[in-house]
Amino acid sequence: MQLIPAIDIINGKCVRLTQGDYESVKVYNEHPLEVAKQFEDAGLTRVHLVDLDGAKAGAVRNWKVLELLASKTSLDIDFGGGIKTEKDVAIVLESGARWATIGSIAVKDEALFVEWIEKFGSTSFMLGADVKDEKIAIGGWLETTDIWIYDFLRKYIAHGLKQVFCTDVKKDGLLQGPAVKLYKSIINEFPSLHLIASGGVSKCSGQRGGPDACAR
Repeated sequence: MQLIPAIDIINGKCVRLTQGDYESVKVYNEHPLEVAKQFEDAGLTRVHLVDLDGAKAGAVRNWKVLELLASKTSLDIDFGGGIKTEKDVAIVLESGARWATIGSIAVKDEALFVEWIEKFGSTSFMLGADVKDEKIAIGGWLETTDIWIYDFLRKYIAHGLKQVFCTDVKKDGLLQGPAVKLYKSIINEFPSLHLIASGGVSKCSGQRGGPDACAR
């Protein structure tokens, strides 16, 4: 099991939302690089960077934070939030992200996302699957769709994607334990998928035998 910490960004600061509610924002640290270096010093090798401004605005906003972390640490970074155009993808990858995490576009415009996969390669992307009651949520968790998580994953696995960052929105920010039942079900359905389980994790005891990673 690999631990992957998350850094959520609003206005260039490290924040947390509770259950995806932008009104519940709490600033934890005003300096993302300081937090990233703490993770690196602790022996962690990867971080999940979320541009919450970008997710809400529909365009990448905090790419400068990504650039700073990529240039000042050795962490492998996956970046998500607000990636809506090919230019956004290019900015994210050129700014130092190893993976661009795609959520809303994968839901709303499959043809466009497939074009990106063909141009940049499937290994440049991670599928972002934010889930509420087994249905996909998009737009910084502000909108819940009717798309079943299993259908969503099956479609993009067929296009060569091998990693998914799955967040149970109802668990996120509460530190009351992850959605183990959901994650086990996904692994059973797609045993070759590299599942990164997010939301509700406050400790790693009890996570053995679960998904490949626990975050947040």
